[in-house]
Amino acid sequence: MPAPRKDSVLDFKPVDNPNPRSLTAGQISQYNELGYVHPFDVFNDAEADRNRAYLEYLLAELKTRADGRDSYSINCYQGRCEGIYDLAKDPRILDLVEDIVGPNIICWASHYFVKQPNDPRAVPWHQDASYWPLTPARTVTVWLAIDNVTRENSAMQVIPRTHNIGHIEWKKTSKDAVLDQEIDVRSDWADPVSLELRPGQISLHADMIVHGSEPNRSPNRRAGLTLRYCPPEVRPIDPSWAMDSIICRGEDRSGQWADTPRPCGNNLDLGSKPKSIGGN
Repeated sequence: MPAPRKDSVLDFKPVDNPNPRSLTAGQISQYNELGYVHPFDVFNDAEADRNRAYLEYLLAELKTRADGRDSYSINCYQGRCEGIYDLAKDPRILDLVEDIVGPNIICWASHYFVKQPNDPRAVPWHQDASYWPLTPARTVTVWLAIDNVTRENSAMQVIPRTHNIGHIEWKKTSKDAVLDQEIDVRSDWADPVSLELRPGQISLHADMIVHGSEPNRSPNRRAGLTLRYCPPEVRPIDPSWAMDSIICRGEDRSGQWADTPRPCGNNLDLGSKPKSIGGN
């Protein structure tokens, strides 16, 4: 296993928020203890339908490019696609995130994970923070269900309490997989939990929790959008990873994160972009 970067702090810091405004004290406690919390109803049925229609538009647009990109390739376009930008800044999402990261909120990445029907690729067990040149590990991921997400079509699974172990050794996977890191599950860990969601619901998970998903062996697509949020105290070790970031709420006194203005239209052009690897 490659050694973790010496300049990265890969650990979990419990949320200290005695007066949450949107989460309950019990939900804060669960996030600290288990590393995740769900489900939250954010978008109504009509809005969920619009979210799905927007993804269909992006996938169709991507297909016209005929450049080899697939349904996992809409990665870090929050600063270039107006619909993703708007989702990242939705106040109902930010209200929940604020109770975890505080009043100053940076969205530094986004990624649609679209498992097509009968998709043979797994997402092996991994920790998101292991992929990212950021320090310290303080990102919370919002996982927004675009489709109905069930065990049958490969809902994301998390292993509770693994976020408190620290950085876990991994190996290069030999599976047909979306990501290349794989952690061997230990017998003393808790059983995995499937985060089933209806369209328009979200889950929240810490960047140190072990998670992954199986191949989608069902005839039904499973699509979700991940939105990555952190406080501005998190430092991008590689400055290019601050490209296309959005100051969603509050301020960034460090000046290390870009505050990308709302784009006009949807630009899926290839270019020099950081990769928000890590997912489900």
